[in-house]
Amino acid sequence: MRFPVTKKIQVVIAEDQAMVLGALAALLETEPDIAVIGKAANGREALATVARLKPDVLVTDIEMPEMTGLTLACEVRQRFPHTRVVILTTFARPGYLRRALDAGAQGYLLKDRPAAELSEAVRRVHRGLRVVDPQLAAEAWGTDPDPLTDRERQILWRAGDGKTSLDIALELSLSEGTVRNYLSEAISKVGASNRIEAARIARAKGWL
Repeated sequence: MRFPVTKKIQVVIAEDQAMVLGALAALLETEPDIAVIGKAANGREALATVARLKPDVLVTDIEMPEMTGLTLACEVRQRFPHTRVVILTTFARPGYLRRALDAGAQGYLLKDRPAAELSEAVRRVHRGLRVVDPQLAAEAWGTDPDPLTDRERQILWRAGDGKTSLDIALELSLSEGTVRNYLSEAISKVGASNRIEAARIARAKGWL
C-alpha cells in the first residue's frame, strides 16, 4: 500500500551572520516536514531569493545589510502574499514587534528561545496562524506607538550613525534643508535635545 507523500514546508532563511545562517538551516533541515530551499545574507538577496523560489515561509533577521528585515517583510507581503514571514531576532523591544506586525510578519521570535520553537513557529504560520512571544506582545500593546514617519526614520537612522545632513541629503536625493526639517520633527517627536539623543531613544524603543 502506498501512502500519500506530504509536501514539505519550503523555507528561505535570511541572516547576515554566516555561522548563524548555517546553524538555522541545519536546525530546520532536521525536521522531516521542513525543507530549506534557499539562504540569503542580506535583505535584497533575500527578496530576490523569495521572488525566484516562492517559498512557503521566510525566516529573517531584522538588522541586515542593504534592506532590513522589516522592510523585507513589507515587500514580501505586497509582492508575494503566499510567503509568510517569521522575524527571528535578538531584539526584545516592543517597538520592533509592533513594526514587524504592521509590516505583515506572521511570527516574531527571539533568538534566545528554545530551538524547537522555531520549527513549530514555521509550521504554525504556514497554517495561517500568528506566533508571537506572549509577554513581548503584552508589552508591545502597552507602550507608546511609534511617532516617526518612514522618512523621519530613514533620516534619523542615518544621523544616529554619524552622517551629516549633507551626507543624508545626497544619499536620499533631498535638499539639505529638507533633511534638517525632518530631523527637527523627529527630535521633537521623541522628546530629545539633539539628533544623537533622538536616535538613541528611538533605537531603545525599537522605532529605528
